[in-house]
Amino acid sequence: MPLLRTERFDLWRPRGPEDLDGLCRLVADEETRRFLGSIEPTPQSQWERLLRNAGSWSLYGYGAFLVRPRDGDEIIGNCGVFHSWRGIEPSMDDQPEAGWIVRRDHWGQGLAREAMEAILAWFDATHGPRRIVAMIERGNAGSQRVAAGLDFSHYAEKVQEDGSTLEFYQRLRDAG
Repeated sequence: MPLLRTERFDLWRPRGPEDLDGLCRLVADEETRRFLGSIEPTPQSQWERLLRNAGSWSLYGYGAFLVRPRDGDEIIGNCGVFHSWRGIEPSMDDQPEAGWIVRRDHWGQGLAREAMEAILAWFDATHGPRRIVAMIERGNAGSQRVAAGLDFSHYAEKVQEDGSTLEFYQRLRDAG
């Protein structure tokens, strides 16, 4: 059973190796990967991503959800709050990090916003309200709109060696 459900989507924790093909299809389109850094649609790359996500769930009790259409099996998104160590400045290490990837044929339909609203409500209720960070490459207007709609605010940026700029966002919630 999915851990969360929205009006249109089922949100699943990783189930295991059977998710690998769907994860490869999720990022198969070059335009989908445009702002995702070194992500490749290969089984090896997606296997490493799957294991990192499973580790986040195992060690911290939260991670990215695999988004499927309501009562469907096809992976059309990967959205959630996960624990990451990126080793970049400004540091996002050892903090909950939000992220979303939507398969290109589902862009512009509000998938990321709908899924992330449910995930953030679940996260706050389960893990307590606290700071959540996010990183978005400049020029990714869709993700910037999603972040703004989820109450993330810009707090820093970093120009990378390749000339691209990473923008850092945070969503602050007080426990009191």
